[in-house]
Amino acid sequence: MLAVHLVSFFFSKLQEDPTKKVDRILYAMRLTDDQLKEISATFQAEMKKGLSSDSNAAAAVKMLPTHVHSTPVGSEKGEFLALDLGGSKFKVLQVKVKEGMGIIRGGVEMEEKTYPIPEELLMGKGAELFDLVSESLKDFMQEKNIDLEKKHPLALTFSFPCEQSRLDQGTLLNWSKNYQVRGFQGKDVVQALRQAVDRAGGMDVEVLALVNDTVATMMTCGFEDSYCEVGLIIGTGTNACYMEAMRNVDLVEGDEGRMCVNTEWGGFGDDGALADFITDFDRDVDAASNNPGKQIFEKMVSGMYLGELVRLVVLKMAKKGLLFDGYVSSALRTKGTITTGQVAAMEEYKNGLTNTKNILTSLDLNPSADDCVAVQHISTIVSFRSSNLVAAGLAAILMRIKENQNLRTLRITVGVDGTVYKTHPQYPKRLHKVVRRLLPECHVRFVLSDSGSSIGAAMVTAVAQRLASQRRKVDERLLAFKLSIEQLRLVKATMRAGLEAGLKMKGSSAVKMLPSYVCRTPDGKECGKYLALDLGGTNFRVLLVKFRKGLQPRSRLYHKIYTIPQEIMQGTGEDLFDHIVDCISDFLEYMGIKNVRLPAGFTFSFPCEQTALDTGMLVSWTKGYKATDCEGHNVVSMLREAIKRRNEFDLDIAALINDTVGTMMSCAYEDPQCEIGLIAGTGTNLCYMEEVKNIEKLEQKKKMEREKQDEGSEGGDKMADNEVQKMCINTEWGGLGDDGSLDHIITSYDVEVDQNSINSGKQRFEKLTSGMYLGEVVRQVLLDLTRGGLLFKGNVTEPLKKPGIFETKFLSQIESDHLALLQVRSILQGLGLDSTSDDSIIVKEVCEVVSRRAAQLCGAGMAAVVDKIRENRGLDHLNITVGVDGALYKLHPHFSGVLRETAKVLAPQCVVTFLPSEEGSGKGAALITAVARKKEEMQLTKT
Repeated sequence: MLAVHLVSFFFSKLQEDPTKKVDRILYAMRLTDDQLKEISATFQAEMKKGLSSDSNAAAAVKMLPTHVHSTPVGSEKGEFLALDLGGSKFKVLQVKVKEGMGIIRGGVEMEEKTYPIPEELLMGKGAELFDLVSESLKDFMQEKNIDLEKKHPLALTFSFPCEQSRLDQGTLLNWSKNYQVRGFQGKDVVQALRQAVDRAGGMDVEVLALVNDTVATMMTCGFEDSYCEVGLIIGTGTNACYMEAMRNVDLVEGDEGRMCVNTEWGGFGDDGALADFITDFDRDVDAASNNPGKQIFEKMVSGMYLGELVRLVVLKMAKKGLLFDGYVSSALRTKGTITTGQVAAMEEYKNGLTNTKNILTSLDLNPSADDCVAVQHISTIVSFRSSNLVAAGLAAILMRIKENQNLRTLRITVGVDGTVYKTHPQYPKRLHKVVRRLLPECHVRFVLSDSGSSIGAAMVTAVAQRLASQRRKVDERLLAFKLSIEQLRLVKATMRAGLEAGLKMKGSSAVKMLPSYVCRTPDGKECGKYLALDLGGTNFRVLLVKFRKGLQPRSRLYHKIYTIPQEIMQGTGEDLFDHIVDCISDFLEYMGIKNVRLPAGFTFSFPCEQTALDTGMLVSWTKGYKATDCEGHNVVSMLREAIKRRNEFDLDIAALINDTVGTMMSCAYEDPQCEIGLIAGTGTNLCYMEEVKNIEKLEQKKKMEREKQDEGSEGGDKMADNEVQKMCINTEWGGLGDDGSLDHIITSYDVEVDQNSINSGKQRFEKLTSGMYLGEVVRQVLLDLTRGGLLFKGNVTEPLKKPGIFETKFLSQIESDHLALLQVRSILQGLGLDSTSDDSIIVKEVCEVVSRRAAQLCGAGMAAVVDKIRENRGLDHLNITVGVDGALYKLHPHFSGVLRETAKVLAPQCVVTFLPSEEGSGKGAALITAVARKKEEMQLTKT
């Protein structure tokens, strides 16, 4: 009796909960969050494998580059033809895109016609299939009264895996979706279409784009939502695409910007990566397919297979006697008798059980109420697993985008299309919920695509046309910065002429060629303590330099930096020099040497006309200085007078030098072949050792000094010393072009920068090459491009209008080889410039052409100088070292390399070594003072 009750109880529990027997059969399809995270991580690894050129061939997830570089920005417009081929029917469309309007607001108008594809063509020859497509296109154009003689841009949506080398080319990898067209695998799809159009005749169409339906979906939604960077298809087949950073796409040259990658994720698991999650039902589906072992992920999630999975589960349970009292109808045994549409119907909220009963009855079954509940539960588990697996794959893509952009949180939109997503009542909600659970830090919006693959193909073409038009216009504006070798040779010749003219006694020259009265470079034996004063920009440095013979290091240096306020820079000369003396007093007190009278060198980085080593008249202010009552005055005397006014200390100011000369001297202490100094920083200048006999204005002065000595007068300049063969000439080459000699390379942007400067018409070469101006040149270009609608969506912001906002340091940062476009975007956003990835590419290119031109011009000037030195010495070949200082040379990632290469090309008979200076101008001033004092001691010894 007890046994009867137990059996009765057992069967009553089964009757009460028919889903439990389903759960026992399908337990492997119920995936936990931990399992989904494991699948997601595996998919992320497969993505990396597919993106790498080393492992792509073996990758199951192919990660195919699409050559679609940009999503819509709203400025796209035009009329396009589109073909959509990917199922048992195909569509021909005319799409009209209006600028600045989304799809919902009527920004896209579309006419379309659907044409059937006879089943025999799905198994026939490729030429026959494309002949049908082209004849249908012609029929559509005639029916819609589209001018056949006018050229029409056309895009082809082709929903099969293709390997593309450019946007308008694609080699078919393999057919899917019951297509088995013969002799077409490995062929160029676009070429086949073009040939078919030619055979049809009478049409003038230009096939501009081959687009996967997933990409088209993303582009359609992107026209409505600028955050859309992912496309997802969950229908008969399944696939996903997304915008990947170009630097990660090994299969395509270039590392700037982004490109849409078609993951072809249906092949995920073909290499066994999903072996732990595949059930016997999946294996049965795969074995009965026309491509066993392929598209494993697709067979687990897509509409082509979900109904068959449900049928196999129902069949197995019926055979086990768990459904229909063990009855198995002939229809239930037949492949394909349960469709994915029926699976969706069985899961409807209100009518699901009724639909289930009707579907099962149509299969010649007589289901009980519990049978209907169980079969509905089977459908739920199979479709729920599909949405879970799609969520895991999508989470991997979103995580990759988030990591690419180095974001803590990600706001993104996913464009979705496909019959499963559109028609299944529960699928979207389940998918969204799981994605958000797997990635709580991502704010994901799902947008359903309307005619996605059709409009999207037209949008790809529209974007391609926009980018091509934008590219042409940007190139036109930047062309003026790209100097030919002939132009650079002309700059070299112009610089050489300026050097020669500046050395002459008569006439004027834009290149001043100022004698520095530095006649010797260090021999490495200098010793003693020297003070160095360095004024050349917004800072003033005071240094104590100690030189030691036979000890390492040979020199030791102590310094402090003081700020020169703007009001002092542009106040009175007396206030400026009083401020300098205040700084010196502070340093001497800091070092405890206020009562010691040290020999000092004064680095003064402005053009001075020197009559002796310790005497120099300021020719003109540069670098933003405008202190009054200084130009035309002896700056050493002004310094000495300021020291007297303070009356706290005394200095033996032995030398006045330019920072360029100081740089040369500092490097000559390390390398005896160093006879040129170059500054490439806030300003630019060059000095070099010239033969005294070539300095006409100096020779004239020497003649006058000899006459004085012959008359018995005392004193006189030490230039009468016959031992002096060379003298360092401070070229002040920044003035090249002040006479109009560089007008042939000066752009409208340079003119704007010059006119807005405080010394309009002056220092034209410096304004093309130095750090003080390059950022402003870039800003002028960006402003022009924005006004032309080529940048920042044409939005001219207040920061962009502000002079000086784009500092030259940003050029160095933006042009760094290791800087991702995301970081470029971050720099621009820090300046109040909201940029897209495409904007960032253009900004980087502007920076590159402006800085490259600057380096090339400096290289051309350098070539003129080294060739002059070589010819001065009557040499076939010259080996020489250039001491270099300045942030532009030292910090910009490419400036130094371009400069060196240009000098090498333009002066092939010279081997030029560039030696970066350490503490050049300060240490150099101390060395010049040491050399001068040593010479005086030698002369006293001789006397």
